[in-house]
Amino acid sequence: MLAIVVAAGGYAFSQAQSSGSSSGTPSFVDETTSAGINQTYDGGATFDTGGGVAVFDCNGDGKPEIYMAGGTNPAVLYRNDSQVGGALRFTAIHDPATDLTGVTGAYPIDIDGDGNPDLAVLRAGGNVVLRGLGGCRFERANDAWGIDGGNGLSIAFSATWEATNQLPTLAFGRFRTFKPNGDLSLDCDSPMLLRPDSSGTRYAAAISLEPGYCPLSILFSDWSGTGEKDLRVANDRNYYIGGQEQLWRIPPGEAPSLYTAADGWASVQIQGMGIASYDLAGNGRPDYFLTSQADNRLQELTGGTGRPTYHDIALKSGVTSARPGAGGDILPSTSWHPEFQDVNNDGLIDILITKGNPSAVPEYASRDPSALFLGRPDGTFADAAEAAGIVDYDRGRGAAMADFNLDGQVDLVEMFYQAPAKLWRNVGTGSAANPAPMGHWLGIRLSEPAPNADAVGAWIEVQAGGKTLRRELTVGGGHASGELTWTHFGLGSATSAQVRVKWPDGTVGPWLPAGADTFLVVTKGAAEVSPWRPQVSTG
Repeated sequence: MLAIVVAAGGYAFSQAQSSGSSSGTPSFVDETTSAGINQTYDGGATFDTGGGVAVFDCNGDGKPEIYMAGGTNPAVLYRNDSQVGGALRFTAIHDPATDLTGVTGAYPIDIDGDGNPDLAVLRAGGNVVLRGLGGCRFERANDAWGIDGGNGLSIAFSATWEATNQLPTLAFGRFRTFKPNGDLSLDCDSPMLLRPDSSGTRYAAAISLEPGYCPLSILFSDWSGTGEKDLRVANDRNYYIGGQEQLWRIPPGEAPSLYTAADGWASVQIQGMGIASYDLAGNGRPDYFLTSQADNRLQELTGGTGRPTYHDIALKSGVTSARPGAGGDILPSTSWHPEFQDVNNDGLIDILITKGNPSAVPEYASRDPSALFLGRPDGTFADAAEAAGIVDYDRGRGAAMADFNLDGQVDLVEMFYQAPAKLWRNVGTGSAANPAPMGHWLGIRLSEPAPNADAVGAWIEVQAGGKTLRRELTVGGGHASGELTWTHFGLGSATSAQVRVKWPDGTVGPWLPAGADTFLVVTKGAAEVSPWRPQVSTG
């Protein structure tokens, strides 16, 4: 977890103070070039899926770094040198450990619980797990931890801790295999599950979750609200025969098994690209956004306890996003990375959907900009990407939304296929020269003793302004893109809040008071939150 560093003079977030206004659409300013970001995800047909990004703090200063996939180009790690509340600034850190080729995406997770985030790096030709050494330094850990990286093409990843295991259970979404001549096969591959061996310090042989249907996103999630984490799998219908979206039962210490129609699991066949989860219904159980081609899904649980039966509410919520929202192209969209975040701090969750043609598929839109759906009080959403300034006609892939300059406003980094990545700074209702933050907010990190130091699998609850907001902490989902940073909550006009945590072992902590517009660390067993303030440069 982050060290708590308080600046001399008691910095009070003067740059990040909010007026409390949270209505309307925030403005995003393209700061890619001035920030020092210069990365292109490239390659032929092998790499036309993937293109992800990992966001995490690898030097303990509270500001999230960025690790960008490159495909046939080397991946790049960018250190965050932004000033608090100021323009975004990053510096490329080159090292053989991280400058890998063949990278399709990456997910941060602290595997060994030492406080330094590690990286699960997805690749064509063999996945690599990098152990964090602190100071944004890494070393390859496949051999030390007994991790077989395989030799196919992987796009997806997720992880969870089972029972009292010292190491997390890892799941790699192996997408497709390679032919003997090195060309990409049309044959689907299966997710690969890695559990710790009897020593507890290394991994046993991988378990292949068959049948597999070309997974493009996977996510461990407590769909039932019982504390059990099962594995959702989004599969690409373009390649499978007789397949569907899947939910794997992963009972601790027992063999995995598929949920079936007899269990209440309804068959859904889509070009499954990405998974995002959020408790929209406010019932302590996650709803799921599934990206696809032409018609996205927003799934709400209707089956009751123990039955994973979902119905689609995307149409009535206004988020099918079946066609481009700008540019005039009337052909169907191709959606990739979904993410729930509150971009205008109004206390209503919003949805980012990155979009882009797979390569040059004539049946689908070629001008297909990403969508940014703002949540409305009646539970529906409206696309505001054009008004927000993030419309781009390159072919979008992975993305991440995070507060890169610690001003309480969620920024955006987006990857594109065969085009440079983009970095947008959220300036609220203002401009780059004069940002005007919107609404009040909280940034929260959790801390508990190792092995699961970041409390993956916990639920954070925030009460503010008459609302209760709930979020499950997961590693996985999205599209080839993962985050391990402050969990952001918009509070609207509320100037204070209460925070409660349901920890991964089922323990429920007390409600703890918190002031708005601050970052805080909640430690398991603590009687109060710990405010965190960044160290501010005086030079």
